[in-house]
Amino acid sequence: MHSFDKDADHVAVDKVLSYARERLLMDPIPLDGAQTEDYLRSAAGQTITREGLGSTRAMELFEHTLAPACLSTDHPRYLSFIPCAPTREAAAFDVVVGASSIYGGSWMEGAGAVYAENQALRWISDLAGLPESAGGVFVPGGTVGNLSALVVARHTARARAKEAGTGARPYRIAATDNAHSSVVSMAAVMDAEVCGVHVDDKLRLTGAELRKTLEEHGPETFFAVVATSGTTNFGVVDDLASVAEVCREYGLWLHVDGAYGGAGLAAPSVRHLFDGIEHADSFIVDPHKWLFAPFDCCALIYREPELARIAHTQEAGYLDVITKSAEWNPTDYSIGLTRRARGLPLWYSLAVHGTDAYVEAIESTLEVTRFAADEIGRRDYLEAVREPDLSVVVFRRLGWGPDDYQAWTDRLLGEEFAFVVPTTFRGETLTRFAIVNPHTTKEDVNAILDTMS
Repeated sequence: MHSFDKDADHVAVDKVLSYARERLLMDPIPLDGAQTEDYLRSAAGQTITREGLGSTRAMELFEHTLAPACLSTDHPRYLSFIPCAPTREAAAFDVVVGASSIYGGSWMEGAGAVYAENQALRWISDLAGLPESAGGVFVPGGTVGNLSALVVARHTARARAKEAGTGARPYRIAATDNAHSSVVSMAAVMDAEVCGVHVDDKLRLTGAELRKTLEEHGPETFFAVVATSGTTNFGVVDDLASVAEVCREYGLWLHVDGAYGGAGLAAPSVRHLFDGIEHADSFIVDPHKWLFAPFDCCALIYREPELARIAHTQEAGYLDVITKSAEWNPTDYSIGLTRRARGLPLWYSLAVHGTDAYVEAIESTLEVTRFAADEIGRRDYLEAVREPDLSVVVFRRLGWGPDDYQAWTDRLLGEEFAFVVPTTFRGETLTRFAIVNPHTTKEDVNAILDTMS
C-alpha cells in the first residue's frame, strides 16, 4: 500500500486532483441534497472490503453517489445556519495542506506554517484592536475555541485567588441565552455553571444587566463573562463597551465569541458595533464562516498568550524538546496536541488577494442583507422580527405556522432551488437568511422571497 507504483499511483492521484479541480472551477455550483440511508445502501453498497475497490471505482462512488448526497454549503442560495463560502484559492490550498504532511503543532516541525498562520492571526488581532503582544492558534471550530479560552479563564482566576489567599474557587460563567449553544455544553464539560443575564430590548448583553447578575450571585464565584459579537440566530452584537467596563471593575475575564460575526470587524460600515472588543481577554472568529476559508478553522486569540501557555501546555518527557523551547508552539494555546495547519488556507487567500478584497467582499454581503431587509419590509405578507446588525435577517411569513415553514423548506430543497430552514424564537417559528457568500445576489433574495407569496 505504501510502496511506489508509478503508473497506479499517478492514476490514483490524478483522479483525486482532477475531481478537486473540476469542483473548484464549477460554475454554477449544484445545491444537491441528502439521500436516505436505504438509497445510499442500494446505490453505493459496501464500500469497505478486504480486497479494496481500487481508485477508479472508489472515486466513481464518491463523485456520482456520495458527493451529490451532500449539500453544497457554498451554494449562493444556501442561506441556513451559517454557510461556508471559501475563496477558490483557500479551498485549493487546503489540498496542498493535506498533501504536504505538515504537523502544525510546533515550531520545530512546522516553522514555516506557524509563521504564516501567525501573520493571519495578527491581521485579525489588529482588526480587534488587541495589543502587539496578543496571539493564539487556529483550532477546529468555535466550540473548541470557546472551551480552550474558558479553560484559561478558569485556570487564571483560580491561580489569582490562590495567590491572593481568598480561598475562592470560581465556577460560574455569565452569559445570555443568546450565546452560542456551545457555552452550555462547555460548562457541562468543565463542570461549571452558566448564570443567565437578561438582554435589553435589542437582545444584547449589557453592562448594567451583567452587574445585576454578578451582584446577585456573588462576583467572586465567576471566572468569565461570555459576550457575543454576532449571535448565530439573529446576528446580534452585544454592548461590548459596557460589558468590558464591568469586567474590568470586577476583575473578570472577558471572552468574546465572534465565531460568526467577528469578520464584521473588517467592514467599516459596521465596525462601530464592535467598540469595546479591544478590551477582551480572549476572542474567537471562524474564518470558515465569513472570512472565506474552508472547514474547519477557528482563530482563537488571547490578549496575554502566556496565560494560555501556562494553562494548556502538556508535559511529558518526549515533549521536553518542544515545551522547553522559546519558539511559538501552537499546541500550547488550546485543547489538544495534534493539529493540522488549518490556518494556511486563510493565509494563502489573504496573501493572494490582499485584505482590501476581504473588506470589499464582506461589505458586499452586508449590502445584500440590507436589501433583503428592505424587501421584507416592502412585501405585505412578510414582517421582519429585528433589523439586522450584521448579515443575518430573521423574519416571519404572516399567517404561517411551523408546518407551513417546514413544507416550504422541503419544497425549495426538493427542487434544489434554495436551502432555507426554519428557526424558533421565544416559542415562535420563523425563518432567517444568513448571508455570508459574496455570490448571493439581490436577485437570489428576491427569487426566494417570491416563493413565499
